[in-house]
Amino acid sequence: MSDINIKLYIVYDRLPNIDSIKFFRFLFTHLEEYRDEKQDIKMAAYAMKEIPSSGGFVLVATKEKNIVGAVVVNKTEMQGYIIENVLVYVTVCKKYEKRELREKLVQRALKICNGDVALHLELNNLAKQLYEKICFENKYLEMRCYQSKPAN
Repeated sequence: MSDINIKLYIVYDRLPNIDSIKFFRFLFTHLEEYRDEKQDIKMAAYAMKEIPSSGGFVLVATKEKNIVGAVVVNKTEMQGYIIENVLVYVTVCKKYEKRELREKLVQRALKICNGDVALHLELNNLAKQLYEKICFENKYLEMRCYQSKPAN
C-alpha cells in the first residue's frame, strides 16, 4: 500500500488535481449496491462548498493517477444529539478492497475531524465489523420519513 497516495481536499479546494466528474463517477461505480442516486452522490459536493454548506472534506486515494479509494465527510455545525461530522461515503476500488485501505482512509478521516463522527450503513453492509473495530458503535436506529415521495 505504500504506492498509494492519500490526498486531503478541504473546503474550497474544489478537487483541483482530480477531475470532479471522474471523482463522482468513481463514487457512483464503486459504492455498488450501497450507492445512492447520482444526483445524491453529487451532493457530496457539500463537503467542498460547491453549494452553500458548512463544508467538510474529501480524502482521495490514488495509485498511478487512478482513484482507488475515497472518503467524503460533511460537517454539520451541530453538537450533542446531532453529531458534528457525518462520514457520508467510504469506498474503495474492488482491486484494493482489502480492509487495510478502507481502514486507513477511515482512520485518516477520524484524525482530521474535529468532534464526533457518525455514519450510516445498510443493514447487510459487510464493512460494519470493520467500523466497529475502529471505534464506531450502533447507538441508534435511524428511521426516515420521506415526505417528498408519494406514499405507496
